[in-house]
Amino acid sequence: MALTFNPKIFQDIDEKYAAWKKKLSKVFAKKPERLKKFSTVSDKEIADIYTPADLKEQDFAADIAFPGDYPFTRGVQPSMYRGRLWTMRMFAGLGTAEDTNRRFHLLVREGQTGLSTAFDMPTLMGYDTDSPKARGECGKCGVAIDTLKDMEDLFAGLPIDQITTSMTINPPAAVIWAMYIAMAENRGIERKILGGTIQNDMLKEFVAQKTFMCPPEPSVRIVTDTVEFGTKEVPRWNTISISGYHIREAGSTAVQELAFTLADGIAYTEKALERGLHVDAFAPRFSFFFNSHLDFFEEVAKFRAARRMWGRIMKERFRAKDPRSLWMRFHTQTAGCSLTAQQPYNNVVRTALQGLAAVMGGTQSLHTNSLDEVLAIPTEEAATIALRTQQIIAEESGVANTIDPLGGSYFVEALTDQMEEEAFEIIQKIDDMGGMLAAIERNYPQQEIADAAYHYQRQIDDREKTVVGVNKYAIDAEDIPVEVLEIDEALESVQIEKTNRVKENRDGAEINRCLEKVGEACSGTENVMEHLITAVKTGATLQELCDVFRDVFGSYRDPGIY
Repeated sequence: MALTFNPKIFQDIDEKYAAWKKKLSKVFAKKPERLKKFSTVSDKEIADIYTPADLKEQDFAADIAFPGDYPFTRGVQPSMYRGRLWTMRMFAGLGTAEDTNRRFHLLVREGQTGLSTAFDMPTLMGYDTDSPKARGECGKCGVAIDTLKDMEDLFAGLPIDQITTSMTINPPAAVIWAMYIAMAENRGIERKILGGTIQNDMLKEFVAQKTFMCPPEPSVRIVTDTVEFGTKEVPRWNTISISGYHIREAGSTAVQELAFTLADGIAYTEKALERGLHVDAFAPRFSFFFNSHLDFFEEVAKFRAARRMWGRIMKERFRAKDPRSLWMRFHTQTAGCSLTAQQPYNNVVRTALQGLAAVMGGTQSLHTNSLDEVLAIPTEEAATIALRTQQIIAEESGVANTIDPLGGSYFVEALTDQMEEEAFEIIQKIDDMGGMLAAIERNYPQQEIADAAYHYQRQIDDREKTVVGVNKYAIDAEDIPVEVLEIDEALESVQIEKTNRVKENRDGAEINRCLEKVGEACSGTENVMEHLITAVKTGATLQELCDVFRDVFGSYRDPGIY
């Protein structure tokens, strides 16, 4: 069912476009300074105007359809936000577990509808706070979690059987998830009713965020263990949040973010199938995580293209039958890399526009960055403003009243098509290399992202791209002061003491037996998850378990790409 049937319409459009172009030339003859290149943030050139002629090859039923219908360009739910608003899931993590627990309770009181956990750097890398490698980092960029006791304190008083929890962690994801499951079970909550997401996306770590523990192949093996375990034991849990966010934060273009993210999803799917799982058993619990950057329409088109591409990949490449296997459900975070230390209150406006783009693109879940995140962990006031930004979009703007209001826009539909085509070309290159793991070994995505980041920075330096308050509309006076949250250095000794108390009060022989079981599972083919849950219940620490991974699989060092 083509969008337009009468060929004469396109002839009329061509004639009228030629006449309009002449008028445009006369305008620019008087204003030659406006004859610059117009392009997106990703430097994708934008035409003067878009018409039905840009969509003449598009088939409505096959390419656009209705919300809730394949290929899900317009959304995975028929009612979208009329039926249910997106989950407002503000990222939070600071200091000790008790500190973050207080922030969680604040955000829930203020109307947040999902929990999202940020961990400090030692935790992200699989080290306890008392490790020499962790000194000076306790609680600085998130919460410190060393033991099950920390996990219990982190979620104390929160209804985890009624609210979903997201945890942004990767190399030690299996251990952190084991702690969460153990914490719930100790509270009498069955694992089968737990809902939430653990990021657990190691492939993007090797190309973007760069928190490492083990080499790529065994890292993906551990991820596959979690997929298998979740499919059988924790059916409401999203065992991977396949993340384009950090790919974009590292400097990729929108198309690269789209292509590399979906290529990662393909790799995880293939590994789960090799494990013997049926695609419709695990694929419905895959989720995604995208960046919402500065270019409003480019981001909307990216989200629409992502849904359509994943639906087609799952249906045509993996022969999935369950409609939920074809759904791309994704969380979005506004672009941290777009925030500026200069004139930081400008970040409120940036975040509002990026949040609006995510909503217009059909996100299921959203985190809006705080104005001070470029400087430090957000203050309570800044985090509340960021949450209020979402609430104003939801309750006051009217954009949630209409289902997919940008569907049918000549520009948006044409840009969606273009992004899909270019992203599939990149995925084909990756397939030709032997898949994403092989592409990572050849440094292909790393080099592409580095080149894109360099190109964009050059455009800013040369003022081809404007960053308000930085390379245009800068002020000579000292920047507007902003209150910054400071983490007390004394927290480190408090956390170390807490961890030591756990170690002193546990059965050392039982700990050693548990660690040996984890090592045996890693050395063989047995799923490691149940052993991790048993180990953390007996008092094993994050680092002790991650050290087993490092001992069995080895440690990874980044080769460095410039």
